[in-house]
Amino acid sequence: MAYDNTVTVVGNVTRDPELRFTPGGAPVTNFSVAWNRKDQNDEDVVSFFDITCWRSLAENVAESITKGQRVIVYGRLEHRSWENNDGERRSKVEIIADDVAPSLRWATAETTRNEFRGDGGGSSGGSGGSGGGRQSTGGGDFPTDEEPF
Repeated sequence: MAYDNTVTVVGNVTRDPELRFTPGGAPVTNFSVAWNRKDQNDEDVVSFFDITCWRSLAENVAESITKGQRVIVYGRLEHRSWENNDGERRSKVEIIADDVAPSLRWATAETTRNEFRGDGGGSSGGSGGSGGGRQSTGGGDFPTDEEPF
């Protein structure tokens, strides 16, 4: 049985996207998004989300999105766990983005269609910060022998 764990988050970018490459050469970009809401006592509550983008989306986001911009992120939740240098188990839930776009509610954007890169990005081009989806690699968003970092 398959479950749909897609999520859409609209918020402000809290740090500039950082483009890196896996040892196998796959582009990956990480950034974070925050959104504010009021709680029952009318106090601000801020939630932070770590976002990971792969391949052509990673490159387009790194070129198009900057700290402070309001963005719309569509993707899925992914749970990761690891052991830190002190031997303690750590874990977090992050969003693996399928698409990222600037929010046009309070801003305008100029888009440029990219040429098809042939990287399995899932589309023949992108618009603005949304250069297509990720390549299927057999169940994950990255090759099974490559972790993002």
